[in-house]
Formats: sequence, C-alpha cells, structure tokens
Amino acid sequence: MKSTGMVRKVDELGRIVLPAEIRQSMDIKVKDSIEIFTDNERIVLQKYSPSCIFCNNVDNIVLFREKRVCAECLEKLKNQF
Repeated sequence: MKSTGMVRKVDELGRIVLPAEIRQSMDIKVKDSIEIFTDNERIVLQKYSPSCIFCNNVDNIVLFREKRVCAECLEKLKNQF
C-alpha cells in the first residue's frame, strides 16, 4: 500500500470525500459502489466488482485470496498446479 499524501476530514454524518485524482485513477464514477474492508487498524476501500476477475462471470462467485473468482475458473486454477 502506498501513501497518497492526501488527508480528508470526516464530516458530521461520517462522510469523507474521495479526491478527484484518486477517483479518476481508480475509474470510480458517480453512483459506482465502493466495498469497505477492515484490516486490523486500517479501513480499505475498493471499487465493487461482483464478477470473476478472469472471465467476468457473475454466477457462483467465491473469494480466493480476497479476489472474486467463479467456480469454473477456480477449478481451472486448481488443475494447473
């Protein structure tokens, strides 16, 4: 993880603003969903992508090492090793 050097305050409703530079570099558009993770003392934000990272299938998705993979691609991965 790398620091951007950007700091934002949380407002009275618990909101923060993602800087335009970060939204552009991560291809985050208005109305896109953001997924929230915690890792010990950290909050991690990620653009939500419910499909398989390999084939974009949206059926039978499982998490493998924090990545979404469909059952078919997961089976192909197992057979390669």
